[in-house]
Amino acid sequence: MAKLTKTFIDKVEPPAEGYAIHWDDKLPGYGLRVTANGVRSFVAQGRVSGKAIITTIGRYGLFTEEAARKKAQKILQDMREGIDPRAVNKADAAMKVTLQDVLEAYVGRPGKLKASTAAEYRRQVEKTFAKWAPLPIASITRDMVKERHAALVKGGLEGKKAAPASANAAFVTLRILIRFAMDEYRQADGTPLIRDNPVDALKHHWAKLGTRTERYIDRRKIGEVWNKLHAMRGEVQGYEALASVDLTIFGLLTGARRDEMATLTWDRVHMDDHDPAECWWHITDRKRGEDLQMPLSSQAVALLRSRPRLKLADGTESPFVFPSWGKSGRIQDARAPMQAIGEIAGRHLSLHDLRRTFTNIAMRECLIEKFRTDLLTGHKPASDDVTSRSYLNLTRLNEWLTGEVQKIGDWIEQQAAIAASKNVVPLQRSA
Repeated sequence: MAKLTKTFIDKVEPPAEGYAIHWDDKLPGYGLRVTANGVRSFVAQGRVSGKAIITTIGRYGLFTEEAARKKAQKILQDMREGIDPRAVNKADAAMKVTLQDVLEAYVGRPGKLKASTAAEYRRQVEKTFAKWAPLPIASITRDMVKERHAALVKGGLEGKKAAPASANAAFVTLRILIRFAMDEYRQADGTPLIRDNPVDALKHHWAKLGTRTERYIDRRKIGEVWNKLHAMRGEVQGYEALASVDLTIFGLLTGARRDEMATLTWDRVHMDDHDPAECWWHITDRKRGEDLQMPLSSQAVALLRSRPRLKLADGTESPFVFPSWGKSGRIQDARAPMQAIGEIAGRHLSLHDLRRTFTNIAMRECLIEKFRTDLLTGHKPASDDVTSRSYLNLTRLNEWLTGEVQKIGDWIEQQAAIAASKNVVPLQRSA
Protein backbone atom coordinates (compact mmCIF):
# COMPACT_ATOMS: atom_id res chain seq x y z
CA MET A 1 0.00 0.00 0.00
CA ALA A 2 1.01 3.62 -0.51
CA LYS A 3 -0.26 7.04 0.23
CA LEU A 4 -1.78 8.20 -3.04
CA THR A 5 -0.51 11.70 -3.60
CA LYS A 6 0.22 13.70 -6.74
CA THR A 7 3.93 13.12 -6.22
CA PHE A 8 3.47 9.36 -5.91
CA ILE A 9 1.17 9.21 -8.96
CA ASP A 10 3.57 11.19 -11.13
CA LYS A 11 6.58 9.03 -10.22
CA VAL A 12 5.04 5.53 -10.04
CA GLU A 13 6.59 3.17 -12.58
CA PRO A 14 4.37 1.22 -15.02
CA PRO A 15 4.49 -2.60 -14.79
CA ALA A 16 6.28 -4.62 -17.47
CA GLU A 17 2.95 -5.94 -18.74
CA GLY A 18 -0.75 -5.80 -17.94
CA TYR A 19 -1.52 -3.47 -15.08
CA ALA A 20 -0.85 -2.97 -11.38
CA ILE A 21 -3.12 -1.46 -8.69
CA HIS A 22 -1.68 0.59 -5.83
CA TRP A 23 -4.12 0.80 -2.90
CA ASP A 24 -4.27 3.83 -0.67
CA ASP A 25 -3.14 3.25 2.91
CA LYS A 26 -5.67 5.70 4.37
CA LEU A 27 -8.92 4.93 2.46
CA PRO A 28 -9.53 1.17 2.10
CA GLY A 29 -10.87 0.29 -1.37
CA TYR A 30 -9.46 3.39 -3.06
CA GLY A 31 -6.64 2.76 -5.53
CA LEU A 32 -4.64 3.77 -8.58
CA ARG A 33 -4.47 1.44 -11.58
CA VAL A 34 -1.38 1.81 -13.77
CA THR A 35 -1.15 0.01 -17.12
CA ALA A 36 1.99 -1.13 -18.92
CA ASN A 37 1.72 1.82 -21.32
CA GLY A 38 1.57 4.28 -18.44
CA VAL A 39 -2.14 5.09 -18.27
CA ARG A 40 -3.13 5.99 -14.68
CA SER A 41 -6.75 5.65 -13.54
CA PHE A 42 -8.42 5.88 -10.14
CA VAL A 43 -10.53 2.90 -9.03
CA ALA A 44 -12.74 1.91 -6.11
CA GLN A 45 -13.36 -1.63 -4.85
CA GLY A 46 -15.95 -2.88 -2.40
CA ARG A 47 -18.75 -5.40 -1.93
CA VAL A 48 -22.40 -5.24 -2.88
CA SER A 49 -24.62 -8.05 -1.57
CA GLY A 50 -21.48 -10.03 -0.71
CA LYS A 51 -20.03 -9.76 -4.22
CA ALA A 52 -16.70 -7.99 -4.83
CA ILE A 53 -16.99 -5.14 -7.32
CA ILE A 54 -14.33 -2.85 -8.75
CA THR A 55 -15.26 0.23 -10.71
CA THR A 56 -13.26 2.90 -12.52
CA ILE A 57 -13.58 6.45 -11.19
CA GLY A 58 -11.69 8.12 -14.02
CA ARG A 59 -8.28 8.80 -15.54
CA TYR A 60 -5.62 10.85 -13.78
CA GLY A 61 -5.59 14.21 -15.48
CA LEU A 62 -9.35 14.27 -15.93
CA PHE A 63 -9.53 13.79 -12.15
CA THR A 64 -7.17 15.29 -9.61
CA GLU A 65 -6.19 13.02 -6.72
CA GLU A 66 -8.31 15.09 -4.36
CA ALA A 67 -11.42 14.91 -6.57
CA ALA A 68 -10.92 11.18 -7.14
CA ARG A 69 -10.63 10.55 -3.38
CA LYS A 70 -13.89 12.38 -2.69
CA LYS A 71 -15.71 10.44 -5.41
CA ALA A 72 -14.23 7.17 -4.09
CA GLN A 73 -15.60 7.93 -0.62
CA LYS A 74 -19.08 8.41 -2.09
CA ILE A 75 -18.88 5.23 -4.20
CA LEU A 76 -17.59 3.12 -1.29
CA GLN A 77 -20.38 4.42 0.95
CA ASP A 78 -22.96 3.59 -1.73
CA MET A 79 -21.54 0.05 -1.95
CA ARG A 80 -21.92 -0.38 1.81
CA GLU A 81 -25.57 0.62 1.37
CA GLY A 82 -26.03 -1.98 -1.37
CA ILE A 83 -25.83 0.34 -4.41
CA ASP A 84 -23.94 -1.07 -7.39
CA PRO A 85 -21.89 1.78 -8.95
CA ARG A 86 -22.00 0.08 -12.34
CA ALA A 87 -25.79 0.43 -12.36
CA VAL A 88 -25.42 4.07 -11.38
CA ASN A 89 -22.94 4.65 -14.22
CA LYS A 90 -25.30 2.96 -16.68
CA ALA A 91 -28.19 5.07 -15.42
CA ASP A 92 -26.11 8.24 -15.73
CA ALA A 93 -25.29 7.29 -19.30
CA ALA A 94 -28.97 6.58 -19.98
CA MET A 95 -29.91 10.06 -18.79
CA LYS A 96 -27.70 11.44 -21.57
CA VAL A 97 -29.24 9.31 -24.33
CA THR A 98 -30.45 11.64 -27.06
CA LEU A 99 -33.35 11.29 -29.46
CA GLN A 100 -30.79 10.68 -32.20
CA ASP A 101 -29.23 7.88 -30.11
CA VAL A 102 -32.62 6.22 -29.69
CA LEU A 103 -33.29 6.52 -33.42
CA GLU A 104 -29.99 4.82 -34.26
CA ALA A 105 -30.66 2.04 -31.75
CA TYR A 106 -34.19 1.50 -33.04
CA VAL A 107 -33.46 1.42 -36.77
CA GLY A 108 -30.17 -0.43 -36.23
CA ARG A 109 -31.78 -3.63 -34.94
CA PRO A 110 -30.90 -6.38 -37.46
CA GLY A 111 -33.83 -7.62 -39.52
CA LYS A 112 -36.46 -5.57 -37.69
CA LEU A 113 -37.29 -2.85 -40.22
CA LYS A 114 -37.41 -2.53 -43.98
CA ALA A 115 -34.87 -0.08 -45.38
CA SER A 116 -37.68 2.22 -46.53
CA THR A 117 -39.26 2.20 -43.06
CA ALA A 118 -35.94 2.94 -41.39
CA ALA A 119 -35.37 5.79 -43.84
CA GLU A 120 -38.77 7.26 -43.01
CA TYR A 121 -38.03 7.18 -39.26
CA ARG A 122 -34.68 8.84 -39.91
CA ARG A 123 -36.31 11.50 -42.10
CA GLN A 124 -38.86 12.35 -39.41
CA VAL A 125 -36.24 12.78 -36.69
CA GLU A 126 -33.67 14.62 -38.78
CA LYS A 127 -36.19 16.99 -40.38
CA THR A 128 -39.34 17.29 -38.28
CA PHE A 129 -37.48 16.99 -34.96
CA ALA A 130 -34.09 18.35 -36.03
CA LYS A 131 -33.81 20.67 -33.00
CA TRP A 132 -34.73 17.85 -30.63
CA ALA A 133 -32.39 15.20 -32.09
CA PRO A 134 -29.32 16.19 -29.96
CA LEU A 135 -31.38 16.60 -26.77
CA PRO A 136 -31.63 13.91 -24.07
CA ILE A 137 -34.80 12.06 -24.95
CA ALA A 138 -35.90 12.24 -21.32
CA SER A 139 -35.95 16.05 -21.62
CA ILE A 140 -38.79 16.08 -24.17
CA THR A 141 -41.86 17.33 -22.31
CA ARG A 142 -45.60 17.22 -22.89
CA ASP A 143 -45.66 20.98 -23.45
CA MET A 144 -42.93 20.70 -26.08
CA VAL A 145 -44.94 17.99 -27.83
CA LYS A 146 -48.18 19.98 -27.88
CA GLU A 147 -46.47 23.16 -29.06
CA ARG A 148 -44.55 21.46 -31.89
CA HIS A 149 -47.56 19.43 -33.06
CA ALA A 150 -49.76 22.53 -33.15
CA ALA A 151 -47.13 24.40 -35.18
CA LEU A 152 -46.87 21.58 -37.72
CA VAL A 153 -50.65 21.30 -38.05
CA LYS A 154 -50.89 25.02 -38.69
CA GLY A 155 -47.87 25.64 -40.91
CA GLY A 156 -46.01 22.43 -41.73
CA LEU A 157 -42.22 22.18 -41.65
CA GLU A 158 -41.66 25.59 -43.21
CA GLY A 159 -44.46 27.38 -41.39
CA LYS A 160 -46.22 28.20 -44.65
CA LYS A 161 -48.89 25.56 -45.17
CA ALA A 162 -51.08 23.45 -42.89
CA ALA A 163 -49.94 19.82 -42.69
CA PRO A 164 -52.25 17.99 -40.26
CA ALA A 165 -51.63 14.51 -41.68
CA SER A 166 -47.85 15.00 -41.66
CA ALA A 167 -48.00 16.35 -38.11
CA ASN A 168 -49.88 13.30 -36.89
CA ALA A 169 -47.54 10.92 -38.72
CA ALA A 170 -44.44 12.59 -37.27
CA PHE A 171 -45.67 12.27 -33.71
CA VAL A 172 -46.69 8.66 -34.21
CA THR A 173 -43.01 8.07 -35.09
CA LEU A 174 -41.88 9.98 -32.00
CA ARG A 175 -44.27 8.03 -29.80
CA ILE A 176 -42.82 4.74 -31.06
CA LEU A 177 -39.22 5.88 -30.44
CA ILE A 178 -39.98 7.09 -26.92
CA ARG A 179 -41.84 3.85 -26.16
CA PHE A 180 -38.71 1.97 -27.30
CA ALA A 181 -36.56 4.14 -24.99
CA MET A 182 -38.94 3.41 -22.10
CA ASP A 183 -38.26 -0.30 -22.57
CA GLU A 184 -34.53 -0.08 -23.25
CA TYR A 185 -33.12 2.42 -20.76
CA ARG A 186 -33.26 2.32 -16.96
CA GLN A 187 -32.47 4.63 -14.07
CA ALA A 188 -30.23 3.60 -11.16
CA ASP A 189 -33.16 2.09 -9.22
CA GLY A 190 -34.20 -0.02 -12.20
CA THR A 191 -37.25 2.05 -13.11
CA PRO A 192 -37.70 3.20 -16.74
CA LEU A 193 -35.73 6.24 -17.83
CA ILE A 194 -39.03 7.70 -19.04
CA ARG A 195 -42.12 6.80 -17.01
CA ASP A 196 -44.77 8.50 -19.15
CA ASN A 197 -44.70 9.02 -22.90
CA PRO A 198 -45.00 12.79 -23.50
CA VAL A 199 -46.73 12.16 -26.84
CA ASP A 200 -49.72 11.00 -24.80
CA ALA A 201 -50.32 14.73 -24.30
CA LEU A 202 -51.85 14.69 -27.80
CA LYS A 203 -54.64 12.34 -26.74
CA HIS A 204 -57.20 15.12 -27.21
CA HIS A 205 -55.18 17.17 -29.71
CA TRP A 206 -54.54 14.93 -32.72
CA ALA A 207 -55.41 16.72 -35.95
CA LYS A 208 -58.79 15.63 -37.27
CA LEU A 209 -58.39 14.17 -40.75
CA GLY A 210 -61.80 12.66 -41.26
CA THR A 211 -62.57 8.98 -41.30
CA ARG A 212 -60.57 6.80 -43.65
CA THR A 213 -63.66 5.82 -45.60
CA GLU A 214 -64.19 9.50 -46.47
CA ARG A 215 -60.65 10.08 -47.69
CA TYR A 216 -60.90 9.37 -51.39
CA ILE A 217 -61.75 11.31 -54.53
CA ASP A 218 -65.49 11.47 -55.17
CA ARG A 219 -66.48 9.65 -58.39
CA ARG A 220 -67.92 12.93 -59.76
CA LYS A 221 -64.49 14.57 -59.44
CA ILE A 222 -62.36 11.82 -60.99
CA GLY A 223 -62.59 13.18 -64.54
CA GLU A 224 -61.64 16.69 -63.48
CA VAL A 225 -58.72 15.33 -61.44
CA TRP A 226 -57.46 13.25 -64.37
CA ASN A 227 -57.63 16.23 -66.73
CA LYS A 228 -55.89 18.50 -64.20
CA LEU A 229 -53.02 16.05 -63.72
CA HIS A 230 -52.49 15.73 -67.46
CA ALA A 231 -52.60 19.50 -67.84
CA MET A 232 -49.93 19.76 -65.15
CA ARG A 233 -47.74 17.35 -67.12
CA GLY A 234 -47.47 19.98 -69.82
CA GLU A 235 -46.98 22.87 -67.43
CA VAL A 236 -44.41 21.74 -64.87
CA GLN A 237 -40.70 22.38 -65.29
CA GLY A 238 -37.92 19.93 -64.39
CA TYR A 239 -37.51 16.21 -63.85
CA GLU A 240 -38.65 16.20 -60.25
CA ALA A 241 -41.84 18.20 -60.82
CA LEU A 242 -42.84 15.94 -63.71
CA ALA A 243 -41.94 12.84 -61.73
CA SER A 244 -44.21 13.91 -58.86
CA VAL A 245 -47.15 14.41 -61.25
CA ASP A 246 -46.53 11.08 -62.97
CA LEU A 247 -46.18 9.32 -59.63
CA THR A 248 -49.63 10.66 -58.71
CA ILE A 249 -51.17 9.47 -61.99
CA PHE A 250 -49.56 6.06 -61.53
CA GLY A 251 -51.05 5.85 -58.05
CA LEU A 252 -54.53 6.60 -59.37
CA LEU A 253 -54.15 3.88 -62.04
CA THR A 254 -52.64 1.18 -59.80
CA GLY A 255 -53.71 1.80 -56.21
CA ALA A 256 -50.09 1.23 -55.20
CA ARG A 257 -48.53 2.30 -51.93
CA ARG A 258 -46.35 5.41 -51.97
CA ASP A 259 -43.06 3.60 -51.34
CA GLU A 260 -43.89 0.86 -53.86
CA MET A 261 -44.13 3.55 -56.52
CA ALA A 262 -41.33 5.81 -55.30
CA THR A 263 -38.80 2.96 -55.18
CA LEU A 264 -39.87 1.42 -58.49
CA THR A 265 -36.91 0.85 -60.83
CA TRP A 266 -36.96 0.29 -64.58
CA ASP A 267 -35.65 -3.26 -64.25
CA ARG A 268 -38.93 -4.13 -62.51
CA VAL A 269 -41.13 -2.84 -65.32
CA HIS A 270 -42.06 -5.03 -68.30
CA MET A 271 -44.04 -3.74 -71.29
CA ASP A 272 -45.00 -5.89 -74.29
CA ASP A 273 -46.24 -4.30 -77.53
CA HIS A 274 -48.43 -7.27 -78.45
CA ASP A 275 -49.68 -8.95 -75.27
CA PRO A 276 -51.44 -6.79 -72.63
CA ALA A 277 -51.04 -9.59 -70.06
CA GLU A 278 -47.27 -9.20 -70.39
CA CYS A 279 -47.37 -5.57 -69.29
CA TRP A 280 -46.60 -5.57 -65.58
CA TRP A 281 -44.58 -4.07 -62.78
CA HIS A 282 -42.86 -5.96 -60.01
CA ILE A 283 -43.39 -5.29 -56.28
CA THR A 284 -40.49 -6.57 -54.18
CA ASP A 285 -39.37 -6.44 -50.56
CA ARG A 286 -42.92 -6.70 -49.25
CA LYS A 287 -43.64 -6.68 -45.53
CA ARG A 288 -45.73 -9.81 -45.93
CA GLY A 289 -45.81 -12.40 -48.67
CA GLU A 290 -43.94 -13.06 -51.88
CA ASP A 291 -42.99 -10.62 -54.63
CA LEU A 292 -45.83 -9.73 -56.99
CA GLN A 293 -46.15 -9.09 -60.73
CA MET A 294 -48.90 -6.49 -60.96
CA PRO A 295 -50.88 -5.86 -64.18
CA LEU A 296 -50.69 -2.54 -65.99
CA SER A 297 -53.54 -0.92 -67.85
CA SER A 298 -52.94 0.60 -71.28
CA GLN A 299 -53.14 4.03 -69.63
CA ALA A 300 -50.38 3.12 -67.18
CA VAL A 301 -48.26 1.68 -69.99
CA ALA A 302 -48.66 4.90 -71.99
CA LEU A 303 -47.61 6.92 -68.95
CA LEU A 304 -44.50 4.81 -68.36
CA ARG A 305 -43.50 4.89 -72.04
CA SER A 306 -43.66 8.68 -71.94
CA ARG A 307 -41.45 8.96 -68.86
CA PRO A 308 -38.07 10.62 -69.63
CA ARG A 309 -34.93 8.91 -68.34
CA LEU A 310 -32.86 11.03 -65.98
CA LYS A 311 -29.18 11.35 -66.96
CA LEU A 312 -26.89 11.37 -63.94
CA ALA A 313 -23.64 13.32 -63.55
CA ASP A 314 -21.56 10.24 -64.37
CA GLY A 315 -23.36 9.78 -67.68
CA THR A 316 -25.47 6.83 -66.60
CA GLU A 317 -29.27 6.80 -66.33
CA SER A 318 -31.13 6.83 -63.02
CA PRO A 319 -32.54 3.39 -62.26
CA PHE A 320 -35.71 4.93 -60.80
CA VAL A 321 -38.93 5.36 -62.76
CA PHE A 322 -39.73 8.48 -60.72
CA PRO A 323 -36.26 9.95 -60.10
CA SER A 324 -35.05 12.92 -58.10
CA TRP A 325 -31.82 14.88 -57.78
CA GLY A 326 -31.95 14.34 -54.01
CA LYS A 327 -29.74 12.02 -51.96
CA SER A 328 -32.14 9.09 -52.30
CA GLY A 329 -32.23 9.47 -56.07
CA ARG A 330 -36.02 9.15 -56.14
CA ILE A 331 -39.16 11.13 -55.45
CA GLN A 332 -40.16 11.30 -51.77
CA ASP A 333 -43.57 12.94 -52.10
CA ALA A 334 -45.96 14.64 -54.53
CA ARG A 335 -47.12 17.76 -52.74
CA ALA A 336 -47.96 19.99 -55.71
CA PRO A 337 -50.17 17.51 -57.59
CA MET A 338 -51.80 16.31 -54.36
CA GLN A 339 -52.57 19.92 -53.46
CA ALA A 340 -54.20 20.39 -56.85
CA ILE A 341 -56.25 17.22 -56.33
CA GLY A 342 -57.23 18.37 -52.85
CA GLU A 343 -58.54 21.67 -54.22
CA ILE A 344 -60.72 19.81 -56.71
CA ALA A 345 -61.86 17.20 -54.21
CA GLY A 346 -62.54 19.80 -51.53
CA ARG A 347 -60.52 17.96 -48.87
CA HIS A 348 -56.95 17.32 -47.82
CA LEU A 349 -55.74 14.08 -49.43
CA SER A 350 -52.51 12.11 -49.35
CA LEU A 351 -50.95 9.71 -51.84
CA HIS A 352 -52.36 6.84 -49.79
CA ASP A 353 -55.84 8.22 -50.40
CA LEU A 354 -55.37 7.48 -54.11
CA ARG A 355 -55.22 3.86 -53.02
CA ARG A 356 -58.62 4.24 -51.37
CA THR A 357 -59.88 5.96 -54.51
CA PHE A 358 -58.66 3.06 -56.67
CA THR A 359 -60.48 0.59 -54.40
CA ASN A 360 -63.71 2.60 -54.59
CA ILE A 361 -63.54 2.77 -58.38
CA ALA A 362 -62.82 -0.95 -58.63
CA MET A 363 -65.65 -2.14 -56.40
CA ARG A 364 -68.32 0.55 -56.76
CA GLU A 365 -67.94 1.70 -60.36
CA CYS A 366 -66.39 -1.30 -62.13
CA LEU A 367 -68.10 -3.92 -59.93
CA ILE A 368 -64.88 -5.86 -59.40
CA GLU A 369 -65.30 -8.32 -56.55
CA LYS A 370 -63.50 -7.70 -53.28
CA PHE A 371 -61.19 -10.72 -53.63
CA ARG A 372 -59.79 -9.40 -56.92
CA THR A 373 -59.68 -5.82 -55.68
CA ASP A 374 -57.66 -6.93 -52.67
CA LEU A 375 -55.17 -8.67 -54.95
CA LEU A 376 -54.89 -5.63 -57.21
CA THR A 377 -53.90 -3.55 -54.18
CA GLY A 378 -51.36 -6.12 -52.95
CA HIS A 379 -53.40 -7.45 -50.05
CA LYS A 380 -53.20 -11.10 -49.06
CA PRO A 381 -56.38 -13.22 -49.10
CA ALA A 382 -58.14 -13.79 -45.81
CA SER A 383 -56.40 -16.29 -43.54
CA ASP A 384 -59.38 -18.65 -43.74
CA ASP A 385 -59.35 -18.70 -47.56
CA VAL A 386 -57.52 -22.01 -47.89
CA THR A 387 -58.22 -22.47 -51.60
CA SER A 388 -56.70 -19.19 -52.75
CA ARG A 389 -53.73 -19.43 -50.40
CA SER A 390 -52.93 -23.06 -51.18
CA TYR A 391 -53.96 -23.67 -54.79
CA LEU A 392 -53.77 -20.37 -56.70
CA ASN A 393 -50.65 -18.65 -57.98
CA LEU A 394 -51.09 -15.24 -56.39
CA THR A 395 -47.75 -13.81 -57.51
CA ARG A 396 -48.23 -13.43 -61.28
CA LEU A 397 -51.38 -11.34 -61.12
CA ASN A 398 -50.78 -9.89 -64.57
CA GLU A 399 -51.73 -13.26 -66.07
CA TRP A 400 -55.36 -13.10 -64.93
CA LEU A 401 -56.17 -9.59 -63.60
CA THR A 402 -55.14 -7.45 -66.59
CA GLY A 403 -58.80 -7.15 -67.63
CA GLU A 404 -59.79 -5.83 -64.22
CA VAL A 405 -57.11 -3.15 -64.06
CA GLN A 406 -57.97 -2.17 -67.64
CA LYS A 407 -61.62 -1.63 -66.63
CA ILE A 408 -60.45 0.83 -64.01
CA GLY A 409 -58.21 2.72 -66.43
CA ASP A 410 -60.97 2.89 -69.05
CA TRP A 411 -63.53 4.12 -66.51
CA ILE A 412 -61.20 6.92 -65.39
CA GLU A 413 -60.58 7.99 -69.00
CA GLN A 414 -64.32 7.92 -69.67
CA GLN A 415 -64.92 10.26 -66.73
CA ALA A 416 -62.19 12.55 -68.04
CA ALA A 417 -63.86 12.70 -71.45
CA ILE A 418 -67.18 13.55 -69.84
CA ALA A 419 -65.60 16.27 -67.69
CA ALA A 420 -63.85 17.78 -70.73
CA SER A 421 -66.83 17.62 -73.07
CA LYS A 422 -68.57 20.87 -73.90
CA ASN A 423 -71.62 18.96 -75.04
CA VAL A 424 -72.47 17.66 -71.58
CA VAL A 425 -75.13 19.95 -70.12
CA PRO A 426 -76.21 19.47 -66.48
CA LEU A 427 -79.89 18.54 -66.13
CA GLN A 428 -82.07 21.31 -64.75
CA ARG A 429 -83.77 20.64 -61.48
CA SER A 430 -87.54 20.64 -61.65
CA ALA A 431 -89.28 23.45 -59.85
